[in-house]
Amino acid sequence: SPVFQKCLNLMQSYAVTDFHVLITGESGTGKELIARQLHQQGPRKDTPFLVQNCSAIPETLLESELFGYKKGAFTGATKDKIGLFEAANHGTVFLDEIGDMPMNIQAGILRVLQQNEIKPLGETQVRHVDVRIISATNRDIKQMIADNTFRQDLYYRLSVLPIHLPSLK
Repeated sequence: SPVFQKCLNLMQSYAVTDFHVLITGESGTGKELIARQLHQQGPRKDTPFLVQNCSAIPETLLESELFGYKKGAFTGATKDKIGLFEAANHGTVFLDEIGDMPMNIQAGILRVLQQNEIKPLGETQVRHVDVRIISATNRDIKQMIADNTFRQDLYYRLSVLPIHLPSLK
């Protein structure tokens, strides 16, 4: 359709940049496929493309998955573990269902976007990372901001280049 073709044209023009992209649209519209194409057609195509579904795991586990942890940071942390952002250094991180991300983790994502820094759980020093963040959601982020369940500053950092995928109906 002409509407979807417009989305593909946007994706192709966004791919050559290094800016963060927010993909919105109903479930099943191909948000992850667009994210993969953004990475594969961009300057980071030969670097990691790592995916995290923000609604698929509990809040405490999500934080350690994204930022990593130091041995002894919590019960069961028997060795250091690097997080997704550090593992994807110089590549792309795709945060699927970002609208389901808890507010406290949103602050950490904002730090990555603003300062290119992460602080693993239990660590005293920050680490610097260079990642492009592509995020996606089927939720109404602007309504979530109004409801105080999504940070407005994070929204503006994530949606430098927005793509809204049309319904498949």
